[in-house]
Amino acid sequence: MARPIKRLQAEPGVVAELRRRSRASTSTVRERDRADMILLRLDGVSVTEAAVRLKSTAKRVSTWSKRFEEHGLDGLEDEPGRGRKPSASKVQRVVTEVTRPPKGRKRWSVRSMGRHAGVSHSTVQRVWSKNDLKPHVTKTFKLSNDPSFEEKFWDVIGLYLAPPLKALVLCCDEKSQCQALERTQLSLPLAAKRPRTMTHDYKRHGTITLFAALNALEGRLITRTEKRHTHVEWLRFLKQIDRETPKDLDIHLIQDNYATHKHAKVSAWLKRHPCFKMHFTPTSSSWMNLVERFFADLDADVIRPAASHRLANSSATSRPISTTATPIRSPTSGEPRAR
Repeated sequence: MARPIKRLQAEPGVVAELRRRSRASTSTVRERDRADMILLRLDGVSVTEAAVRLKSTAKRVSTWSKRFEEHGLDGLEDEPGRGRKPSASKVQRVVTEVTRPPKGRKRWSVRSMGRHAGVSHSTVQRVWSKNDLKPHVTKTFKLSNDPSFEEKFWDVIGLYLAPPLKALVLCCDEKSQCQALERTQLSLPLAAKRPRTMTHDYKRHGTITLFAALNALEGRLITRTEKRHTHVEWLRFLKQIDRETPKDLDIHLIQDNYATHKHAKVSAWLKRHPCFKMHFTPTSSSWMNLVERFFADLDADVIRPAASHRLANSSATSRPISTTATPIRSPTSGEPRAR
């Protein structure tokens, strides 16, 4: 008579953690294999059968099953390796002095800290990783000092969450200093075992400014390119928006606090066109303007990879992304605006 298979037992929370390790893309190969072994053993699979399914050995499955039975999840961790360990004082020094770089330096490297603390650079790496210390990483931030921050914040967010009836919400801004760069050598396209290449040297053929108004609900664009970005060009762009939007709708424009947006001539034109409603983002809070996301994608996918030969080419590069030729339909009539 065959000996009965010993079935492992575990709490539901432990089983859930094992399944997470088995499926997570961030799990190491070792963590995934050991989790799979224990999950099979929890299902009543024998040591031999589990080894066959996982293409491992019965001895290995038996070892990790025993360690799990005795120590739980902790038993699936690797035991400390052999060799001399750094003293506690040296480890403490690696941790506490990471915020005090040497004179003339802004931060420690693993090798400079290793020499300073008297340990190897790999030990410094392990200690920093264990304590989640990353002296090479810097995160930037910007605090708005706008006294009306909360009022402007909810004004803009309200347009996104609950746009007014019979109105069009457009996120407007200009992207200035778009450079027309010509690389001095031809680039090689992407190929197997070789990334796309691009020479560092270039010739500069001037700059251009892109004006864009993004429909917050439909994602459609009204765009214009200009050589400059003064109030004159901004006013021309407003007139273009007026021509290309339905006449029976109010136009709510979300924009930043750039001086050209508040110029006297612009303000005078807006008074003659009361259907245009201005909504300004708080100071230093351009991230609230949805069109900035479009500009970021445009810069990463089109402008930077492009190699323009003339300034005109840079202008042409922007046109395929524009959707000004697509009529914007009125929510009231359902018909495109008559040209």
